[in-house]
Amino acid sequence: MAQQKRKTFRRFCLNALAIFVVYAAADLFWPVNNNLRQFDPVALGKLETDMWRSYYDRKPVKLFFELTEMLRTQYKFPWLRSYLGAYYATKAAFVFKDGKQRSDYEKALPTLESYFATIRRTGNIPFDVPNAAKLELEWWIVHRQRDHYGKAALDTACADAAAAIYLVSPDSTLEHGRLRADAMVIRDDQAAAGGVREEDWAQIDRLLQGCYRSLRRVIQ
Repeated sequence: MAQQKRKTFRRFCLNALAIFVVYAAADLFWPVNNNLRQFDPVALGKLETDMWRSYYDRKPVKLFFELTEMLRTQYKFPWLRSYLGAYYATKAAFVFKDGKQRSDYEKALPTLESYFATIRRTGNIPFDVPNAAKLELEWWIVHRQRDHYGKAALDTACADAAAAIYLVSPDSTLEHGRLRADAMVIRDDQAAAGGVREEDWAQIDRLLQGCYRSLRRVIQ
């Protein structure tokens, strides 16, 4: 009797494991068709402000969980897939953060491609994954080297990155790019002046909400 119970329990565990493996594989890799255009600009702006703070404070774990929340709540990622996407995004961000020159920064590109491939498998927009990753990295570089490229180039780089994902004209996303870049400039200038104050973060939050309002108007 005891041996039969052990066999039954073992069979139950194996069946449960098989079900979990199938669920996990589907959650992580099965293509879904979520509407990437249906985000909340206010919530997304607030989440991004929090993520910036975590990035600049060098808190990768906090950034990771903020990214999972963003992917689940704003882009309707499945549960496990949100963790995978957040892992790729966090890894790419900190590989880039530790870089000193373009060749270092480009080490983040393969992980960015994995991140955007995860978004592509989850969303309803057939964007070019390598191009989206390349343009994302490019605005990161332009931002890091803003003294060399200038503010207008940062506006354009941010606009190009958004346009590549949503398959719209870069001209149409230029306001989005400008507002996003404005938020970056405030963060950078205040950090250089001695520290980013709470009122600065509040202004950054407003600008990021505004940039996502602008983007949503364009892509609807």
